[in-house]
Amino acid sequence: MIDSKTYEEIRKSFSAYLTENKLRKTEERYMIFDGICDFPGHFDICALHQKLSNTKFHVSKATLYNTLKVLTDAGLIIRHQLDSKSIQYELKKKAESHLHLVCTQCNCIRDIKNPASLTASIHALKKRFTPEYFSLYVYGICDKCKNKALRAAKKNKIK
Repeated sequence: MIDSKTYEEIRKSFSAYLTENKLRKTEERYMIFDGICDFPGHFDICALHQKLSNTKFHVSKATLYNTLKVLTDAGLIIRHQLDSKSIQYELKKKAESHLHLVCTQCNCIRDIKNPASLTASIHALKKRFTPEYFSLYVYGICDKCKNKALRAAKKNKIK
């Protein structure tokens, strides 16, 4: 969820991009855009498709993929390739510089905003480089999956 001022700003950018690139301004594109703006964080194509279906707005996955490509090209969403199978998206306005902690067991993603040590490193780069944002992926096992594995190991030991 984003505030109405930010929503209007992003929507105007989207409309301007469509106009500049002579792309059609369709109801489907705007409904997909609205669905994306409602996500609190990362989403994948299946979650977006389900969200739109729940609102009784049916759209093909081909239209979703095409619209996500347009929004990525417009710089309004960020595409994250977390592993060879999993692609997630995130609204750029919500994607301030942060770490992604990715569980290799359940594929959940936890964001860590403004990690101090990385922020200091980024500031050191500013003499030679002007960063817009950063995104770092750290792969491992989340507490929930680790505890589940420990419980399973204990259970197997008892038998």
